[in-house]
This record gives sequence, C-alpha cells and structure tokens, in this order.
Amino acid sequence: MTTYDNTNRGVLFKNDRKETESHPSYKGSINVGGVEYWLSAWVKDGAKGKFFSLSVNPKEQQAAPAKPQAKAPAKASAGFDSDFDDPPF
Repeated sequence: MTTYDNTNRGVLFKNDRKETESHPSYKGSINVGGVEYWLSAWVKDGAKGKFFSLSVNPKEQQAAPAKPQAKAPAKASAGFDSDFDDPPF
C-alpha cells in the first residue's frame, strides 16, 4: 500500500454553512512543513477582478478548551503576605 505524503499540500471546500459576509467562502486545511493549519478563503472583488483573501490558523488553536486545573496552594514567602499571589510591586 502506498502512503500519500500531504506535507506542503492543502485543500479547500466550498463553505455550505456561510451565513454572513464575514464567514469564509471556502474552508479546509493545509500542511506546511509537517504542521497542520486550518485554511479559510473569502472571494473578494478588486480593481483587477475577483481574488481570494486567505487566513491560516494553527489547528491546535481550535482545540477544545482545556479542563480547569486545581489551583496550587499559595506558598508563604518571607516579607510577603500569603494572601497575595503576586509581590506588591
């Protein structure tokens, strides 16, 4: 079986969920140097005709929010009140 290498390649699909002009006309993903990104494109009109305006965002940015972590107990330091998380300067 041949493995296809998607490094430095991407794909865009028409956005069937576009409801406003701020939503991208096309959405997809792209791999640059082995790192995955979300790719968005808007069709715009310019002086020389239609063109694509692009946006690229790292895929890990879109990941589900991390679970809240328990706050570590504050350590009392000499010269600081233990009720403060930061020094008073």
